[in-house]
Amino acid sequence: MPKIFITLDKIKPAYDITYKVVLFICKLLLILDILITTMSVIGRYVPFIPDPAWSEEVVLTCMSYMAVLSAALAIRRGAHIRMTAFDVYLPKTVVKVLDILADAAVMVLGIIMMVVGWNYATTLGGRGFYVSMPWLSRFWMYFPVPLAGVAMVVFEFESIYNHIKSLFVKEEN
Repeated sequence: MPKIFITLDKIKPAYDITYKVVLFICKLLLILDILITTMSVIGRYVPFIPDPAWSEEVVLTCMSYMAVLSAALAIRRGAHIRMTAFDVYLPKTVVKVLDILADAAVMVLGIIMMVVGWNYATTLGGRGFYVSMPWLSRFWMYFPVPLAGVAMVVFEFESIYNHIKSLFVKEEN
């Protein structure tokens, strides 16, 4: 194995930690989502349990975080939908180069999400407020887009690196 790959493999724990942090955030948001929704639904029928006015907006915000962050997690696992029907008919090197090209395109999307998402979060989101919580900026509703963009770029770096490494390092059986 070329020495550069041995050196670069030392950063793998950083990718693992990033994945675990993003996954943990998604799990916390799901738990929060379930608890708030449960309280809200029960609060409609049980008089002594409150049905907070802010529940719908908070639940929708949590769902938007989970949707885009879980998409970034799918990049790390290689679980995104992709066309593989013709891969068996192409040389393995061509498939790997096409995977690198696809990963580069997704990385560009992640960069666009970071830049444009941050712009929306700070401008449009910074001007608005939640209807049921006028003290809370809508920045938090737009923030998942640039956050997921960062996670996507991190995981795409790892994916591209792994594809390039597989071109130079023979697979061990």
